[in-house]
Amino acid sequence: MATFDILVLPGDGIGPEVVAEGVRALEVIGQKYEHVFRMEHDIVGGASIDAYGTALRDETLAKAKASDAVLFGAVGGPKWDIPTASVRPEQGLLALRSGLQLWANLRPVKAEPALLHASALKPEVLEGTDIVVIRELTSGIYFGKPQERRLVDGKREAVDTNYYNEEEVARVAHLGFKLARERKHKLTSIDKANVLATSRLWREIVVEVSKEYPDVSLEHVLVDAMTMHLIRRPRDFDVVIADNMFGDIITDEASMICGSMGMLASASIGTMKEDGTGLGMYEPIHGSAPDIAGKGIANPLAMLLSTAMLLRHSCGLETEAQAIESAVAAVIEEGHRTADIASPGEKTLGTREMADLVLAKIGG
Repeated sequence: MATFDILVLPGDGIGPEVVAEGVRALEVIGQKYEHVFRMEHDIVGGASIDAYGTALRDETLAKAKASDAVLFGAVGGPKWDIPTASVRPEQGLLALRSGLQLWANLRPVKAEPALLHASALKPEVLEGTDIVVIRELTSGIYFGKPQERRLVDGKREAVDTNYYNEEEVARVAHLGFKLARERKHKLTSIDKANVLATSRLWREIVVEVSKEYPDVSLEHVLVDAMTMHLIRRPRDFDVVIADNMFGDIITDEASMICGSMGMLASASIGTMKEDGTGLGMYEPIHGSAPDIAGKGIANPLAMLLSTAMLLRHSCGLETEAQAIESAVAAVIEEGHRTADIASPGEKTLGTREMADLVLAKIGG
Protein backbone atom coordinates (compact mmCIF):
# COMPACT_ATOMS: atom_id res chain seq x y z
CA MET A 1 0.00 0.00 0.00
CA ALA A 2 1.31 3.43 -0.95
CA THR A 3 0.20 6.83 0.36
CA PHE A 4 0.20 10.04 -1.67
CA ASP A 5 -0.63 13.64 -0.79
CA ILE A 6 -2.65 15.38 -3.50
CA LEU A 7 -3.56 19.08 -3.53
CA VAL A 8 -6.85 19.64 -5.33
CA LEU A 9 -7.37 23.06 -6.94
CA PRO A 10 -10.72 23.11 -8.83
CA GLY A 11 -10.51 26.77 -9.87
CA ASP A 12 -13.23 28.45 -11.90
CA GLY A 13 -15.88 27.71 -14.53
CA ILE A 14 -16.18 24.01 -15.25
CA GLY A 15 -13.06 23.36 -13.21
CA PRO A 16 -14.92 22.22 -10.08
CA GLU A 17 -17.22 19.97 -12.14
CA VAL A 18 -14.46 18.04 -13.90
CA VAL A 19 -12.06 18.01 -10.95
CA ALA A 20 -14.74 16.28 -8.89
CA GLU A 21 -14.55 13.39 -11.36
CA GLY A 22 -10.76 13.27 -11.11
CA VAL A 23 -11.08 13.03 -7.33
CA ARG A 24 -13.58 10.19 -7.72
CA ALA A 25 -11.17 8.41 -10.05
CA LEU A 26 -8.40 8.58 -7.45
CA GLU A 27 -10.80 7.22 -4.84
CA VAL A 28 -11.75 4.30 -7.09
CA ILE A 29 -8.10 3.58 -7.90
CA GLY A 30 -7.24 3.73 -4.22
CA GLN A 31 -9.95 1.24 -3.31
CA LYS A 32 -9.09 -1.21 -6.09
CA TYR A 33 -5.31 -1.13 -5.81
CA GLU A 34 -5.09 -0.44 -2.07
CA HIS A 35 -3.48 2.98 -2.19
CA VAL A 36 -4.26 5.98 -0.02
CA PHE A 37 -4.68 9.38 -1.66
CA ARG A 38 -4.82 12.07 1.01
CA MET A 39 -6.53 14.97 -0.73
CA GLU A 40 -6.61 18.56 0.47
CA HIS A 41 -8.73 21.16 -1.32
CA ASP A 42 -7.91 24.83 -1.81
CA ILE A 43 -8.86 27.65 -4.20
CA VAL A 44 -7.03 29.44 -6.99
CA GLY A 45 -7.71 31.86 -9.83
CA GLY A 46 -10.91 33.90 -9.81
CA ALA A 47 -12.24 32.09 -6.76
CA SER A 48 -9.12 33.12 -4.84
CA ILE A 49 -9.35 36.71 -6.09
CA ASP A 50 -12.91 36.92 -4.78
CA ALA A 51 -11.98 35.45 -1.42
CA TYR A 52 -8.52 36.89 -0.80
CA GLY A 53 -7.78 39.50 -3.47
CA THR A 54 -5.00 37.42 -5.03
CA ALA A 55 -5.01 34.65 -7.64
CA LEU A 56 -2.71 32.44 -5.56
CA ARG A 57 -1.99 32.70 -1.86
CA ASP A 58 1.46 31.95 -0.48
CA GLU A 59 -0.21 29.35 1.74
CA THR A 60 -1.63 27.57 -1.28
CA LEU A 61 1.73 27.49 -3.04
CA ALA A 62 3.31 26.08 0.12
CA LYS A 63 0.70 23.30 0.19
CA ALA A 64 1.46 22.51 -3.44
CA LYS A 65 5.19 22.27 -2.75
CA ALA A 66 4.51 19.85 0.11
CA SER A 67 2.32 17.59 -2.04
CA ASP A 68 3.16 14.67 -4.30
CA ALA A 69 0.97 16.13 -7.04
CA VAL A 70 -1.53 18.87 -7.82
CA LEU A 71 -4.85 18.13 -9.52
CA PHE A 72 -5.90 21.35 -11.23
CA GLY A 73 -9.12 22.41 -12.95
CA ALA A 74 -9.12 25.75 -14.78
CA VAL A 75 -9.06 29.47 -14.06
CA GLY A 76 -10.72 32.54 -15.48
CA GLY A 77 -14.07 33.71 -16.74
CA PRO A 78 -16.00 36.85 -17.81
CA LYS A 79 -16.33 38.06 -14.22
CA TRP A 80 -12.57 38.68 -14.03
CA ASP A 81 -11.90 39.45 -17.69
CA ILE A 82 -11.01 43.11 -17.20
CA PRO A 83 -8.09 44.23 -19.40
CA THR A 84 -6.98 46.93 -16.97
CA ALA A 85 -7.13 44.71 -13.88
CA SER A 86 -3.86 44.36 -12.00
CA VAL A 87 -4.89 40.95 -10.62
CA ARG A 88 -6.09 38.29 -13.05
CA PRO A 89 -7.00 34.60 -12.51
CA GLU A 90 -4.34 33.39 -14.94
CA GLN A 91 -1.66 34.81 -12.64
CA GLY A 92 -2.44 32.00 -10.22
CA LEU A 93 -1.74 29.34 -12.83
CA LEU A 94 1.49 30.99 -13.97
CA ALA A 95 2.64 31.44 -10.38
CA LEU A 96 2.06 27.75 -9.65
CA ARG A 97 4.08 26.67 -12.67
CA SER A 98 6.90 29.02 -11.77
CA GLY A 99 6.82 28.42 -8.01
CA LEU A 100 6.83 24.65 -8.41
CA GLN A 101 9.51 24.84 -11.14
CA LEU A 102 7.32 22.90 -13.55
CA TRP A 103 9.19 23.78 -16.72
CA ALA A 104 7.71 21.22 -19.13
CA ASN A 105 4.12 20.59 -20.15
CA LEU A 106 3.40 17.21 -21.76
CA ARG A 107 0.35 17.16 -24.00
CA PRO A 108 -0.50 13.85 -25.71
CA VAL A 109 -2.54 14.20 -28.90
CA LYS A 110 -3.97 10.92 -30.17
CA ALA A 111 -6.70 10.33 -32.73
CA GLU A 112 -9.00 7.66 -31.32
CA PRO A 113 -10.47 5.56 -34.17
CA ALA A 114 -13.97 5.79 -32.71
CA LEU A 115 -13.79 9.59 -32.63
CA LEU A 116 -12.41 10.33 -36.08
CA HIS A 117 -15.84 11.55 -37.14
CA ALA A 118 -15.88 14.11 -34.30
CA SER A 119 -13.13 16.14 -35.92
CA ALA A 120 -13.67 18.67 -38.70
CA LEU A 121 -10.77 17.00 -40.54
CA LYS A 122 -11.13 14.02 -42.85
CA PRO A 123 -10.75 10.66 -41.08
CA GLU A 124 -8.14 9.51 -43.60
CA VAL A 125 -5.99 12.51 -42.65
CA LEU A 126 -6.27 11.84 -38.91
CA GLU A 127 -5.94 8.07 -38.81
CA GLY A 128 -2.84 6.94 -36.96
CA THR A 129 -2.02 10.32 -35.42
CA ASP A 130 -0.16 9.94 -32.12
CA ILE A 131 1.83 13.00 -31.01
CA VAL A 132 3.30 14.22 -27.74
CA VAL A 133 3.92 17.96 -27.57
CA ILE A 134 6.37 19.21 -24.96
CA ARG A 135 5.75 22.87 -24.24
CA GLU A 136 8.33 24.90 -22.31
CA LEU A 137 6.37 26.28 -19.39
CA THR A 138 8.20 28.73 -17.14
CA SER A 139 9.96 31.18 -19.43
CA GLY A 140 9.35 32.94 -22.75
CA ILE A 141 6.92 35.73 -23.39
CA TYR A 142 4.55 34.77 -20.57
CA PHE A 143 7.22 35.39 -17.94
CA GLY A 144 9.74 37.84 -19.46
CA LYS A 145 10.29 41.27 -17.90
CA PRO A 146 9.41 44.02 -18.48
CA GLN A 147 5.81 43.00 -18.91
CA GLU A 148 3.57 45.99 -18.45
CA ARG A 149 0.99 48.42 -19.68
CA ARG A 150 1.97 52.08 -19.44
CA LEU A 151 1.16 55.63 -20.45
CA VAL A 152 3.86 57.50 -22.36
CA ASP A 153 3.35 61.06 -23.59
CA GLY A 154 -0.36 60.65 -22.99
CA LYS A 155 -0.59 57.52 -25.16
CA ARG A 156 -1.25 53.95 -24.03
CA GLU A 157 1.31 51.31 -24.82
CA ALA A 158 2.24 47.84 -23.58
CA VAL A 159 5.26 45.60 -23.71
CA ASP A 160 5.87 41.87 -23.28
CA THR A 161 9.42 40.53 -23.25
CA ASN A 162 10.27 37.19 -24.83
CA TYR A 163 13.26 35.79 -22.93
CA TYR A 164 15.10 32.45 -23.02
CA ASN A 165 18.50 31.29 -21.86
CA GLU A 166 20.39 28.25 -23.05
CA GLU A 167 19.71 26.14 -19.95
CA GLU A 168 15.94 26.59 -20.29
CA VAL A 169 16.04 25.47 -23.90
CA ALA A 170 18.48 22.61 -23.33
CA ARG A 171 16.42 20.89 -20.64
CA VAL A 172 13.34 20.86 -22.85
CA ALA A 173 15.41 19.54 -25.75
CA HIS A 174 16.88 16.74 -23.62
CA LEU A 175 13.41 15.74 -22.43
CA GLY A 176 12.17 15.70 -26.01
CA PHE A 177 15.04 13.59 -27.32
CA LYS A 178 14.73 11.11 -24.45
CA LEU A 179 11.01 10.70 -25.05
CA ALA A 180 11.61 10.33 -28.80
CA ARG A 181 13.98 7.45 -28.03
CA GLU A 182 11.09 5.66 -26.33
CA ARG A 183 8.81 6.21 -29.32
CA LYS A 184 9.66 6.60 -33.02
CA HIS A 185 13.08 8.25 -32.77
CA LYS A 186 11.85 11.46 -34.35
CA LEU A 187 11.83 14.95 -32.88
CA THR A 188 10.32 18.11 -34.37
CA SER A 189 11.38 21.47 -32.94
CA ILE A 190 9.10 24.47 -33.50
CA ASP A 191 10.43 28.02 -33.70
CA LYS A 192 10.32 31.27 -35.66
CA ALA A 193 14.05 31.48 -36.31
CA ASN A 194 13.65 33.53 -39.48
CA VAL A 195 12.37 36.47 -37.41
CA LEU A 196 13.00 36.10 -33.66
CA ALA A 197 16.34 36.18 -31.85
CA THR A 198 14.94 33.92 -29.12
CA SER A 199 14.01 31.36 -31.76
CA ARG A 200 17.47 31.47 -33.29
CA LEU A 201 18.92 30.72 -29.86
CA TRP A 202 16.30 27.96 -29.41
CA ARG A 203 17.31 26.31 -32.70
CA GLU A 204 21.04 26.65 -31.97
CA ILE A 205 20.74 24.97 -28.57
CA VAL A 206 18.48 22.19 -29.88
CA VAL A 207 21.06 21.39 -32.57
CA GLU A 208 23.82 21.26 -29.97
CA VAL A 209 21.80 18.91 -27.75
CA SER A 210 20.93 16.70 -30.73
CA LYS A 211 24.58 15.59 -30.99
CA GLU A 212 24.04 13.55 -27.82
CA TYR A 213 21.18 11.67 -29.50
CA PRO A 214 22.48 10.54 -32.91
CA ASP A 215 19.79 7.85 -33.08
CA VAL A 216 16.99 10.45 -33.11
CA SER A 217 16.21 12.37 -36.29
CA LEU A 218 15.65 16.11 -35.84
CA GLU A 219 13.67 18.52 -37.98
CA HIS A 220 13.01 22.23 -37.49
CA VAL A 221 9.65 23.66 -38.52
CA LEU A 222 8.62 27.31 -38.41
CA VAL A 223 5.56 27.78 -36.24
CA ASP A 224 3.40 29.26 -39.02
CA ALA A 225 4.21 26.28 -41.25
CA MET A 226 3.47 23.91 -38.37
CA THR A 227 -0.06 25.24 -38.07
CA MET A 228 -0.62 24.10 -41.66
CA HIS A 229 1.19 20.76 -41.35
CA LEU A 230 -0.82 19.78 -38.26
CA ILE A 231 -3.99 20.03 -40.31
CA ARG A 232 -2.65 18.54 -43.54
CA ARG A 233 -0.42 15.70 -42.27
CA PRO A 234 -0.67 15.27 -38.48
CA ARG A 235 0.44 11.65 -38.42
CA ASP A 236 3.89 12.65 -39.73
CA PHE A 237 4.80 14.00 -36.28
CA ASP A 238 5.79 12.14 -33.15
CA VAL A 239 7.50 14.18 -30.39
CA VAL A 240 7.28 17.95 -30.79
CA ILE A 241 9.02 20.58 -28.65
CA ALA A 242 8.06 24.25 -28.61
CA ASP A 243 8.48 27.38 -26.55
CA ASN A 244 5.82 28.59 -24.15
CA MET A 245 3.63 30.61 -26.51
CA PHE A 246 4.05 28.49 -29.63
CA GLY A 247 3.38 25.33 -27.63
CA ASP A 248 0.24 26.88 -26.17
CA ILE A 249 -1.10 27.76 -29.61
CA ILE A 250 -0.30 24.59 -31.55
CA THR A 251 -1.67 22.28 -28.86
CA ASP A 252 -4.99 24.12 -28.88
CA GLU A 253 -5.02 23.61 -32.63
CA ALA A 254 -4.03 19.96 -32.20
CA SER A 255 -7.00 19.39 -29.90
CA MET A 256 -9.17 19.45 -32.99
CA ILE A 257 -7.44 16.26 -34.12
CA CYS A 258 -9.10 14.57 -31.15
CA GLY A 259 -12.41 16.21 -31.98
CA SER A 260 -12.59 18.37 -28.88
CA MET A 261 -10.49 20.10 -26.24
CA GLY A 262 -12.49 17.99 -23.82
CA MET A 263 -10.28 15.04 -24.77
CA LEU A 264 -6.83 16.56 -24.16
CA ALA A 265 -4.97 15.99 -20.91
CA SER A 266 -1.71 17.52 -19.76
CA ALA A 267 1.05 17.02 -17.23
CA SER A 268 3.25 19.87 -16.03
CA ILE A 269 6.50 18.48 -14.64
CA GLY A 270 9.96 19.64 -13.66
CA THR A 271 13.23 17.86 -12.99
CA MET A 272 12.27 14.38 -11.88
CA LYS A 273 13.90 11.93 -9.47
CA GLU A 274 16.04 9.01 -10.61
CA ASP A 275 13.00 6.73 -10.64
CA GLY A 276 11.28 9.08 -13.11
CA THR A 277 8.67 10.42 -10.69
CA GLY A 278 8.28 13.80 -9.06
CA LEU A 279 5.98 16.67 -8.23
CA GLY A 280 3.69 17.60 -11.10
CA MET A 281 0.47 19.46 -11.83
CA TYR A 282 -2.20 17.79 -13.91
CA GLU A 283 -4.96 19.57 -15.78
CA PRO A 284 -7.14 19.32 -18.89
CA ILE A 285 -6.22 21.94 -21.48
CA HIS A 286 -9.82 23.03 -22.17
CA GLY A 287 -9.88 25.96 -19.76
CA SER A 288 -12.79 27.18 -17.67
CA ALA A 289 -15.43 27.13 -20.47
CA PRO A 290 -17.70 29.62 -18.67
CA ASP A 291 -20.43 29.25 -21.31
CA ILE A 292 -21.23 25.74 -20.07
CA ALA A 293 -20.25 26.08 -16.42
CA GLY A 294 -22.84 24.76 -14.00
CA LYS A 295 -24.78 22.89 -16.68
CA GLY A 296 -23.33 19.46 -15.93
CA ILE A 297 -22.44 18.82 -19.58
CA ALA A 298 -18.65 19.31 -19.58
CA ASN A 299 -16.60 16.42 -20.93
CA PRO A 300 -14.78 14.82 -17.95
CA LEU A 301 -12.49 12.61 -20.07
CA ALA A 302 -9.61 15.08 -20.33
CA MET A 303 -9.60 15.36 -16.54
CA LEU A 304 -9.72 11.59 -16.11
CA LEU A 305 -6.83 11.21 -18.55
CA SER A 306 -4.95 13.94 -16.66
CA THR A 307 -5.51 11.91 -13.50
CA ALA A 308 -3.97 8.93 -15.26
CA MET A 309 -0.92 11.07 -16.03
CA LEU A 310 -0.76 12.03 -12.34
CA LEU A 311 -0.65 8.36 -11.38
CA ARG A 312 2.10 7.68 -13.93
CA HIS A 313 4.42 10.67 -13.53
CA SER A 314 4.04 11.63 -9.86
CA CYS A 315 3.10 8.33 -8.23
CA GLY A 316 4.89 5.82 -10.43
CA LEU A 317 1.70 3.78 -10.76
CA GLU A 318 1.79 2.67 -14.39
CA THR A 319 -0.76 -0.15 -14.07
CA GLU A 320 -3.24 2.16 -12.40
CA ALA A 321 -2.70 4.86 -15.04
CA GLN A 322 -3.36 2.35 -17.79
CA ALA A 323 -6.52 1.22 -16.03
CA ILE A 324 -8.00 4.72 -16.40
CA GLU A 325 -6.82 5.11 -19.98
CA SER A 326 -8.20 1.71 -20.98
CA ALA A 327 -11.54 2.49 -19.35
CA VAL A 328 -11.80 5.81 -21.21
CA ALA A 329 -10.96 4.11 -24.51
CA ALA A 330 -13.53 1.37 -23.88
CA VAL A 331 -16.31 3.85 -23.09
CA ILE A 332 -15.55 5.79 -26.26
CA GLU A 333 -15.42 2.59 -28.31
CA GLU A 334 -18.84 1.59 -26.96
CA GLY A 335 -20.27 4.78 -28.42
CA HIS A 336 -20.88 6.87 -25.31
CA ARG A 337 -20.57 10.59 -25.96
CA THR A 338 -20.70 13.97 -24.29
CA ALA A 339 -22.06 16.84 -26.35
CA ASP A 340 -18.69 18.09 -27.57
CA ILE A 341 -17.77 14.79 -29.26
CA ALA A 342 -21.22 13.68 -30.42
CA SER A 343 -22.46 13.58 -34.00
CA PRO A 344 -25.76 15.30 -34.83
CA GLY A 345 -28.63 13.27 -33.42
CA GLU A 346 -26.44 11.13 -31.17
CA LYS A 347 -27.49 10.62 -27.58
CA THR A 348 -25.30 12.60 -25.21
CA LEU A 349 -24.35 12.12 -21.58
CA GLY A 350 -23.64 14.64 -18.86
CA THR A 351 -20.41 15.03 -16.92
CA ARG A 352 -21.31 12.70 -14.07
CA GLU A 353 -22.96 10.11 -16.32
CA MET A 354 -19.89 9.80 -18.55
CA ALA A 355 -17.55 9.61 -15.57
CA ASP A 356 -19.76 6.95 -13.97
CA LEU A 357 -19.28 4.70 -16.99
CA VAL A 358 -15.50 5.06 -16.90
CA LEU A 359 -15.22 4.55 -13.16
CA ALA A 360 -17.47 1.50 -13.29
CA LYS A 361 -15.03 -0.16 -15.69
CA ILE A 362 -12.09 0.64 -13.42
CA GLY A 363 -13.81 -0.51 -10.25
CA GLY A 364 -15.24 -3.64 -11.78
